[in-house]
Amino acid sequence: MDIKSAGSRPSMKAPAEYFTGAVRQDPLMDAPEPARVRVVSVTFEPGARTAWHTHPLGQTLIVTSGRGLAQSWGGQLRDIRAGDTVWFAPGEKHWHGAAPETAMTHIAIQEAVDGNAADWMEHVSDEQYTAKA
Repeated sequence: MDIKSAGSRPSMKAPAEYFTGAVRQDPLMDAPEPARVRVVSVTFEPGARTAWHTHPLGQTLIVTSGRGLAQSWGGQLRDIRAGDTVWFAPGEKHWHGAAPETAMTHIAIQEAVDGNAADWMEHVSDEQYTAKA
C-alpha cells in the first residue's frame, strides 16, 4: 500500500508547449508498472486550453468544477460542466479547456504505453477556440 497525503506533491505549471493560458496540474496518481494508469487534476483559468492531442489508450475526463469546452477533430465544439464525464477513444484527436469567461477543473485519467500517455500536436487556434459551441 502506498498512500500519498493530500498536499504532499507540488502543483505544476502546465508547459506552454502543450497548453495555452494559465493551467495548473496537480498529480493524483501515477501507478507503478505493470499498471499504466495516470491521474491528474487540471485547473484551467478562463480561456486556457490544451493543444490538440491523442491518447494511445483513450482518456476519461471528470469535470469537477466550472465550465469548459471540448472538441474532437472535425467534430462540434461541446460545452462541458461540473458533473460531466467525457470519454475520448484511443487515438481520437481532441482538445479541452476552460470556457472564455469561466475557469474549469477536471480529473484526467489515462493509461501510458511504453511510458507515453499523450501525443501532442499543434495548438488550438483562437478561431477554433471561439467557434460556436
